[in-house]
Amino acid sequence: MTKEINYSHKYIVASREDLIKALKNNLSKDRFEHCLRVESTAIELAQKYQLNWERAGIAGLLHDYAKEDSLETLKTYAHFPGFDEEWVNYGNAIWHGPLAAMKAVDEFGLHDLEIYYAIYKHTTGSIDWTDTAKLVFLADYMEPGRDFPGVDQARNLTEKSIDLAVDYKIKQNLKHLIEKGQSIYPESLAVYNAWINKKGKSE
Repeated sequence: MTKEINYSHKYIVASREDLIKALKNNLSKDRFEHCLRVESTAIELAQKYQLNWERAGIAGLLHDYAKEDSLETLKTYAHFPGFDEEWVNYGNAIWHGPLAAMKAVDEFGLHDLEIYYAIYKHTTGSIDWTDTAKLVFLADYMEPGRDFPGVDQARNLTEKSIDLAVDYKIKQNLKHLIEKGQSIYPESLAVYNAWINKKGKSE
């Protein structure tokens, strides 16, 4: 499927060919292939739910662009709006999303806020969810290469409802960190609280 994907320049200056080349040059083979699978999964979900497949695909493709970058690279983007000095205390697992989004603007001419924040928030989730953010959040978790306890449950829920699957993954993220005895980035807790409060009001 990925061989047939082409993006217009409505959201980003670079072509998909440019993006693929940059990913290959900056990521390991396994990480690169993961990005392709997330791109494909995000597009499939978007098409299933009649959402914007191009936004989903671009965000999915670029979500881990900074996954293998150094802390020194992160610090070169300290001038970007929204840069949080606390990122360094929580490791690459937290800051690779924001850094990938900032690099997408800087290197590829990304000029769409919905794609930007879908990349930026793909690990923590978002207080103000967009459709694209939900799609990438889930695609990263359940792409075909993923194999861990709970992933099939996420896939099954996604067949029924995007929001059911998002609810599941938000809770699984926190459960995983608690079980491993790891600190929780404050925004991850804020995302959970906002989601639960919104869910409670709608029930």
